[in-house]
Amino acid sequence: MERQILHVDVNNAFLSWLAVYKLQNGEEIDIREQVSVIGGDETKRSGIVLAKSTKAKQFGIITGETLYSARQKCKNLQVYHGNFKIYKEYSNKLYNLLLQYTDKIERFSIDECFLDMTDYLMKDTLLNKAKEINAKVKKELGFTVNVGVANNKLLAKMASDFTKPDKVHTLFKEEIQTKMWKLPISELFMIGKKTVPKLYNMKIKTIGDLANYDKQILVKKFGKHGKLMWEYANGIDNSEVKYLEEKPKSIGNSITLPMDINDIQQLEEVLLALTQQVTNRLRKQELLANVINVQLRTKNFENFSHQAKLDSPTSSTKEILNKAKFLLNEMYEEGMFIRLIGIKIDNLISRNEMQISLFDNTENSKKQEKLDKTMDLINEKYGYNFITRAGTLNSDKIVRIVNKDAK
Repeated sequence: MERQILHVDVNNAFLSWLAVYKLQNGEEIDIREQVSVIGGDETKRSGIVLAKSTKAKQFGIITGETLYSARQKCKNLQVYHGNFKIYKEYSNKLYNLLLQYTDKIERFSIDECFLDMTDYLMKDTLLNKAKEINAKVKKELGFTVNVGVANNKLLAKMASDFTKPDKVHTLFKEEIQTKMWKLPISELFMIGKKTVPKLYNMKIKTIGDLANYDKQILVKKFGKHGKLMWEYANGIDNSEVKYLEEKPKSIGNSITLPMDINDIQQLEEVLLALTQQVTNRLRKQELLANVINVQLRTKNFENFSHQAKLDSPTSSTKEILNKAKFLLNEMYEEGMFIRLIGIKIDNLISRNEMQISLFDNTENSKKQEKLDKTMDLINEKYGYNFITRAGTLNSDKIVRIVNKDAK
């Protein structure tokens, strides 16, 4: 099975994060709309441009130049000092939001993450998830990201660097020639400034030139790096997403349906499939949920969301599903056509923090827990459509249609 990889890259992170922080703390001016830069101390060597707004870029101001030089280009330039504490805060907010989608996240830098979505798509497409993350970050966190969509880390990284800001780009194997090979060789990941002139002397000016060059000659001239450059130019990368086992603060999943549905029973069946996947992640993390949220989006893009507190912290698929179905029925009105349905469980606590009540330790609870664990093992091995609970056959048919165009 091909990997399903996303690369999320914050647009102009340092300036954007400072702008959002200021707006959220009462300031009325969005510094992203000014001719502004993030810079160091102008009296020291650190007085250089670290980040710039779009309007500053229009004046020809570039990252890395001195603030003195930047001021010559625009007398009204607004200079703001960097604040690592703020950057760390918003980087963590982004990371926690992404944990709602997958447990496998590699923090590549303070403003970049790789996501391995291979086991977390629930028959939705990777592109749909990328668009959802792009929109959710903007709505909930207040800044924008580019999202690269591919089957390996290299191509996802390259895709996220295409036109900016606030974009979602794909770069699958069949798109390498048309989207990547025409780019200047300097655009290829891991090609340093000192290497570019050497490649130019070999008449290698584009990524396509490098991809079609004799690999053995490259190895002879550059050693192992020559082999790596050639592989990258051809979109070859087998590296895995290196993730840390961090406990998520919430877990969720949603699916854009292949057709608008106005049948509550079919919606309940799709909700069950989503609940199985979400509670499986909950149990793998040894966590219990306190709050559940169900989301609906109509064919007219109207959004509805209801949440409720569970009677007690639980990881039981049955208990969480019952509450989710209640919320669904509470929101749904006859005649509504639904295009997206989602579920999120929140206020998570460690199982070790919760002393299970003697009243919960019944024979039925033990049987339910055993059933959940058995289904987790089977679904992880064969996929979430291999075995289903009663009443999910129709939803599997619905969800399977979504997958036919999945990359």
